[in-house]
Amino acid sequence: MPDKKTDISLKHINRLAIPALISGISEPILSLTDAAIVGNINLNATESLAAVGIVTTFLSMLIWVLGQTRSAISSIVSQYVGANQLDKIKNLPAQAIFIITSLSVLIIISTFPFAKSIFKLYNASDLILEYSVDYYKIRVFGFPFTLFTIAVFGAFRGLQNTYYPMLIAIIGASANIVLDFILVYGITGVIPAMNIKGAAYASVIAQLIMAAFSTYYLLKKTPIPLKISFPFNKEINRFALMILNLFVRTIALNVTLYYASAFATSYGAAYIAAYTIAINLWFLGAFIVDGYSSAGNILSGKLLGAKQYKTLVLLSNRLIKYGIIIGIIIAVLGGLLYYPLGTIFTNDPEVLKKFYSIFWIVLAMQPLCALAFIFDGIFKGLGRMKVLRNILLIATFLVFVPILFWLDYLDYKLYAIFIALTLWIIARGFPLIIKFRKIFIPLSQNS
Repeated sequence: MPDKKTDISLKHINRLAIPALISGISEPILSLTDAAIVGNINLNATESLAAVGIVTTFLSMLIWVLGQTRSAISSIVSQYVGANQLDKIKNLPAQAIFIITSLSVLIIISTFPFAKSIFKLYNASDLILEYSVDYYKIRVFGFPFTLFTIAVFGAFRGLQNTYYPMLIAIIGASANIVLDFILVYGITGVIPAMNIKGAAYASVIAQLIMAAFSTYYLLKKTPIPLKISFPFNKEINRFALMILNLFVRTIALNVTLYYASAFATSYGAAYIAAYTIAINLWFLGAFIVDGYSSAGNILSGKLLGAKQYKTLVLLSNRLIKYGIIIGIIIAVLGGLLYYPLGTIFTNDPEVLKKFYSIFWIVLAMQPLCALAFIFDGIFKGLGRMKVLRNILLIATFLVFVPILFWLDYLDYKLYAIFIALTLWIIARGFPLIIKFRKIFIPLSQNS
């Protein structure tokens, strides 16, 4: 039986997963709030919604590429917690945060002047292109704050603590919602309506607030310092290798999102607007499941550090069951709210018609998504980033891309995108489950 430090009961998993779930949805809530508010403005709502969707896709790519520090930090810290040797890597998170925020500043410098060219690659043109550039040139300044917060969340997760990230996320999401209403619609006689630019300012301010609270809670509630010290920790090379493998993996992930967004945009404004609603709701479902993925990440790293392989296999079996249940619950709730959900984001009948035609596919894939994302989390906790890299490369370039081009050739339009995404998820999830069991079932029997 596992001791108290490695408790994997449903109660303990929920104690980690539910706060992680709440903190995890902060980023999609920022984007969903922007989409919902902007999609209901009086001036060019459909074009504004399309622009938010395009920029969100690009920013998600940047965040997912560099935000992998959370998984790498969490993996290393949790393994040292499991081995009861935390003092050996206390200075690692500050060094990692310094590296990643420095890179984010370089990305701002290198993308800001070329925003128009970047969004042309997504097939944006005319008013949609103009709005995309306006929105990006404001919102990109929140990028360093987002990466800083993500890295701090990684340190908390490694310490088996998801409570403070939850508080920080609630504060940030609440601030974003309030600021969206104020800055997008304006206050008569006080603040002019800024429309899509207001949504961008709201997001940046909310990200700054989250970074400030992240700093406060990390310094006050953990033994992890933020002061950078040298020489680099001995684990910095392993950290860098994890980041490199996750970087390649995330490039493959974003090839998927790029093609999905670019194809949707090429079909016309109504299609990209419908795609924006559907993909943001898909992201929301993914981040809900990420709570349990995070629990798998946190506990698997600790169990690996403690060499408790039997408990690790038991944990994976329980998370498979929980993942399927959560995915079904998300799908059922989405089905019950099928039509009201669309009207939250737009009143354009053409956009709604296209959204409703494919939203059922998004719901149907939720249990499959849950399994894939949970085992993503487990493998990140184990530090097996190379496996994640290779499987996603195969899923993207041998499954998603060929199927998307084939179905697009058959003129399936949005159906092509979401059918290809479903098969992509299957190609990601099931190989991870098979690989995990092949490695750890023998170890559990010999321990």
